[in-house]
Amino acid sequence: MIRLACSVPLFLILLATTLTVSAAELQPVKYVFLFIGDGMAPPQRQMAEEFVQKKENRGLWINAMPHKVPTTTQAANAAVTDSAASGTAIAAGVKTNNGMLGVLPNGERVESVAEFAKKNGRKVGIITSVTLTHATPAAFYAHNAGRGNAYDIGLDLVASKFDYFGGGGIEKYNDTTAAQYRGNIHDLAKEAGYTVCRTDEEVRALKPGVGKAIAIGNAAALPYTIDGAEGLRLPDFTRQAIELLDNPNGFFIMVEGGKIDWACHSNDGASSIWETIEFDSAVTVAFEFAKKHPNDVLIVVTGDHETGGLSLGNEGAPQTHVELLANQKASYDTISSATRRFLRDNNATFEAFKPVITESFGLVFSATGTRQPGNLILTADEMKALETSFATSKAAVQANQTEGRDTLTQTMMRLLNNKAGIYWKGSGHSALPVQTSTWGNQAAQVAEGIKDNTDVSKQLMQVVR
Repeated sequence: MIRLACSVPLFLILLATTLTVSAAELQPVKYVFLFIGDGMAPPQRQMAEEFVQKKENRGLWINAMPHKVPTTTQAANAAVTDSAASGTAIAAGVKTNNGMLGVLPNGERVESVAEFAKKNGRKVGIITSVTLTHATPAAFYAHNAGRGNAYDIGLDLVASKFDYFGGGGIEKYNDTTAAQYRGNIHDLAKEAGYTVCRTDEEVRALKPGVGKAIAIGNAAALPYTIDGAEGLRLPDFTRQAIELLDNPNGFFIMVEGGKIDWACHSNDGASSIWETIEFDSAVTVAFEFAKKHPNDVLIVVTGDHETGGLSLGNEGAPQTHVELLANQKASYDTISSATRRFLRDNNATFEAFKPVITESFGLVFSATGTRQPGNLILTADEMKALETSFATSKAAVQANQTEGRDTLTQTMMRLLNNKAGIYWKGSGHSALPVQTSTWGNQAAQVAEGIKDNTDVSKQLMQVVR
């Protein structure tokens, strides 16, 4: 897990007040960073902020940025957007239908800010904690009516000629069933002049002057931060991109915290927090770079949509105790897999599973003393809910059924979330506006021009000229 026991430095606040220009027109900025928290809206930011304040006595850098504006996210064909439509809006400044990447609803191609920056002589980097061909990163280089056409999107990745790709892998990189199949994407990238690195050792060996590079930290998405997996993380790829791309013409770097969204789809509050903290740590890398180039950096942080309908507190439980989520020891995915393995044993009993519940989530079955708000002691009703869920999941797992097999994990997680004072309305996206924050050269003017997610690209198009 990433724990940075540092507070937001004074230079972040003071320097931002000195970087102003005429509001009539934005001027080019040499180094431009765009950070996108997938599924990250104000509730996700607030939850992670409260967690680090209570656990580490600090705040998040993304919440300390001086200029913040609400940003609407609807797609062309729906009030609730998906990541393809929102990614296209942020990247290219246009509305499109859900599921479409880099094209208008009629199929017409549109140019992204990354493509525009590349055309203007800048180096371009695309980084994500999920796969490089996933919707949000793909929106900056791909042009496809279907976000699921992973192989074709991989072809667009190679054709983009962007200078650096880092993070997860390339989905279906050798899909011989694809209509446009031309060979293994990794091989095609090498033929196009890319150095393709598929191990941590190869990635770490990349040095300035290498030319175009694809740095793959995992075959699929990067592991969840909470699972403590060793290996390169989002801040590492951000740092490497800066090192490799720095040049007299400047650069444009997009960094996506993609697994914030994945955690929220699972209603996994703890994993969402740790992914947001890691995302914030990647932003700190950009701030560290800005110390060396105080007048030449613009940092923009936004989200593509909200996921899960997250709310903090409710009428019956107005206080939040987000710090209790530190008791969760692994992601939903990891705990669910381990739970299913346990339930495959015909002799598995609820009594034998109780220690697993306490170890995984900190939930306590018996304790002495008076119950206090925000504690982890289970009520009789909560214990009954767990026992019922155990029986349901055991039956589903042993019958090899998909439906019901994760009920137990969902119940354990829901009980911990509720004790922490966080609640979810569903597992999908919502129409809640996100928040866009800006810092650096012309940050105030950039923020003033943003009301909708399409405005992000419109503003950035001016500064990457």
